Amino acid sequence: MLANAEINYQTPQEYLDWEALQEFRHEYLDGQILAMTGGTIAHNLIGLNLATLLKSHLRGTGCRVFMADVKVKVALASSFHYPDVMVSCDDRDQEAVQFIQFPCFIAEVLSPSAEAYDRGEKFRRYRQLPSLMEYLLVDSNKMAVDLFSRNSQGRWELISYEEGDLLSLETINWECSLASLYEDVIGGKK
Repeated sequence: MLANAEINYQTPQEYLDWEALQEFRHEYLDGQILAMTGGTIAHNLIGLNLATLLKSHLRGTGCRVFMADVKVKVALASSFHYPDVMVSCDDRDQEAVQFIQFPCFIAEVLSPSAEAYDRGEKFRRYRQLPSLMEYLLVDSNKMAVDLFSRNSQGRWELISYEEGDLLSLETINWECSLASLYEDVIGGKK
């Protein structure tokens, strides 16, 4: 979730230096810095469930799972974002310290205040990551998930999932029930 712009234009390096000293997270969009707002308990639980399930599945594969406090750099869009969950299997991200650059999967847990941004401008920027193959949007108010996958022609295709469905991520060869994703949240039981 984003709040209003806080300070004047900064270069990417000025942002990184400044952000490292901040108590709260900020995203960077074309020189503007935007404060991130807090999330709900449902938002947190869904993100934690997803990251835990992915971490368990990817253990020992060389892929790494990251949560909300790790930035992704979208160089072509001149932006830095904090995805709720992301996965990188790229060797170039193994030694990363400040940010990830080559994720294959990104997930955002939707909130009413940021849903339009996550579906619109943020996704437009994420699509500029050549490594990104799947983008997951998880509704925090009901059991509903939208998965955008890049096909072999480079176009993005949408698959929507609802309660009772089995979510499938081809990029990392993983499946889970929506009930597992929403465990302890909205009717989610294991």
